[in-house]
Amino acid sequence: MQPGTPPTVTPFLRTAAAYAWRLLVVGLLVYSLFAVLGRFHEIGVAVFLGLVITALLRPVADVVARGLPRPPAVALTLLGGIALVLGVLALVGEAVAGERTTLVREFREGVGRIEDWLERPPFRLAPDALSGVQSRIGHFLSSHRSTLLSEAMSGAGHLVAVLTTLALGLFSAVFFIHSGDRQWAWFQEQLPRAVRDRVGIGGRAAWRTFTGYTHGIVLVAAVNAVLVGVALWLLGVPLAVPLALLEFLAAFVPLIGSPIALAVAAVVALASQGPLVAGIVVALIVVIGQIEGHLLHPLVMSWAVRLHPLVVAISVIAGSIAAGIVGAVVAVPLVSVVWSVHTALRAARG
Repeated sequence: MQPGTPPTVTPFLRTAAAYAWRLLVVGLLVYSLFAVLGRFHEIGVAVFLGLVITALLRPVADVVARGLPRPPAVALTLLGGIALVLGVLALVGEAVAGERTTLVREFREGVGRIEDWLERPPFRLAPDALSGVQSRIGHFLSSHRSTLLSEAMSGAGHLVAVLTTLALGLFSAVFFIHSGDRQWAWFQEQLPRAVRDRVGIGGRAAWRTFTGYTHGIVLVAAVNAVLVGVALWLLGVPLAVPLALLEFLAAFVPLIGSPIALAVAAVVALASQGPLVAGIVVALIVVIGQIEGHLLHPLVMSWAVRLHPLVVAISVIAGSIAAGIVGAVVAVPLVSVVWSVHTALRAARG
């Protein structure tokens, strides 16, 4: 290179530099978004809950609105949904209350059977090992009574936050169901004209994917809950209805939620019915896992967007690390929505 001649930059370096600063900007925006959500995560959860309620009840409200004005139709739909949820919770409470005396007796006998089982081969646990564990647990509870009491008071504060989030989510759902399309149209009108069409395409793809995923995951959860409830009832496992409800809620965390709920059911079966029934429940984990993984979830993803199981697993783990249980629930629909928007915008450019 001659003295005084400006250095030449290869096309590869120019391209790499162009992508590098764009990646830095995107990374800064993502970090800022998560920082804001971390400070106001209750609002984010409430809006997400409102969108879920809207995805489930908006079609019902549209049908009811054919015979009633829109506001009474929305109110009637929401009140019906609330009554359904409260009815299920009342059914669970009634089942627990009706089996309380039997449960106490069965669990006492079950603990004794578990101790005898662990003392025999192949475990050969010392007879005084479990009693020592029980005494240490009792000593821990008595010595940390004040700490546990303060944690309980803190839990009461968390309960208030949860109730506030639920109320805000329900309040948001009222307006989303009643006039969500007009709100979205108003939002689009505030944007520059150059991006309105692209935002409209992305918004339609996002809502289509979100509603499809929500309907599908509710169907998966309901089928799993019915299968688990019927199987546990046939096996004579107590608390079949509450455990079925636990399975329904756990199914909203793909891949890992259902096995965890069924593991709880296996522990209950072990304490109440013995190792044989517990083994059958463990086999049930495998069977339902196969049904969910090879039949139900592919159906759900065909309604929403197809994601590789590895992507689903990474999304769930990353979401749980970032925001606990809420992050694990939100991660997969969020990734599905982002990917569907990207696909729709790429198709529009083509």
